Amino acid sequence: MSQAQDVRADGGGDGESEKEAPAPKPRRRRGIWIRRGVLGLVLVVLVPLLTVAVALRVNYAGDPADGTRTRDKDALWLGHAWVDGRRSDADVMALARRLRDTGIRDLYVHAGPLEHDGTLPASAYPKAAWLIGAVHKAAPGIRVQAWLGDKLATESPDGMRLADQDTRAAVVRSTRQILAAGFDGAHFDLEPLHSGDEHYLDLLDTLHQVTRAHGVPLSVAAHQIDPLPALHSVAGTVAGHPKWWSQAYFGQVARRVDQIAVMSYDTSTPLESLYGGYVAQQTSLALEVTPESTDLLMGLPFYRENNFDHWAHAETVPAAVRGVRLGLSRTDADRPNFGVALYVDFAAQEADWTAYERDWVD
Repeated sequence: MSQAQDVRADGGGDGESEKEAPAPKPRRRRGIWIRRGVLGLVLVVLVPLLTVAVALRVNYAGDPADGTRTRDKDALWLGHAWVDGRRSDADVMALARRLRDTGIRDLYVHAGPLEHDGTLPASAYPKAAWLIGAVHKAAPGIRVQAWLGDKLATESPDGMRLADQDTRAAVVRSTRQILAAGFDGAHFDLEPLHSGDEHYLDLLDTLHQVTRAHGVPLSVAAHQIDPLPALHSVAGTVAGHPKWWSQAYFGQVARRVDQIAVMSYDTSTPLESLYGGYVAQQTSLALEVTPESTDLLMGLPFYRENNFDHWAHAETVPAAVRGVRLGLSRTDADRPNFGVALYVDFAAQEADWTAYERDWVD
């Protein structure tokens, strides 16, 4: 300690004691606490996000097992133009050529949407008989399923209400109607469907009786599974939109259908590696609770958008396929009833088809 420091410590030098430093002003003190609070909030948000990002990146590492490629159980979502008169015989022939030597077995053709009361006007699919016949002729063995969907009134007052028994009965009648029109199955996409919805399970039980009696598959598009425990509950409380299903609920749905296609896109992941790691995790979570008798399909993003939910540079077909193969490799590499589902035909680019064929089919 220097001489000057000794003097200050003794409180002397000129015989006068040092005055105490003035107390911080209230405004300054508030500023300190605000800065500390902001820093704490940033750490609370960033640390879990960084932890998740690292976990997803690690999940994307490694090599897929040999043989983790198509089992000829793949599917393709087709837009409404195929049943409203905008497509021609030449389009069907081009589609048949595209599907040749791929693993695609099912076409989910948009034949709706359902009305909010569950009914389906026949005017919604005037060219269905033509399409079904043309596909069966040009691409034997390919099934043409009716893709039926609607917005649910789960997060707004507008939409279908599955809690209404008459509405569920109307959906069943609409299903009988499209099967009578010649479709090879019924594929349902009802959103946003909250985890734990018992009315949906009741509807599936009844629908499966109908499709089984006709000897055709019942198929559904499924929400993603909680990547973290109970995340759907947290999201529902904070944002009012529980995007995910619990793994247990996913299993309940999977046991009631013949096919379940995970909508494994619109994930908000900003990097290819994170998206691929996320798809690998989703694949494993779905495999763990899907019966071997049910076809499990993982969705591939055959479209490009740039918004908070979907970044085209990150959610790519190569990343998705690699993620699917990694998840399959780690969980059930030899699962026979497994495939991918391509969303959607009218937005697909040649690069998407090339990646699918190169990374999954060949």
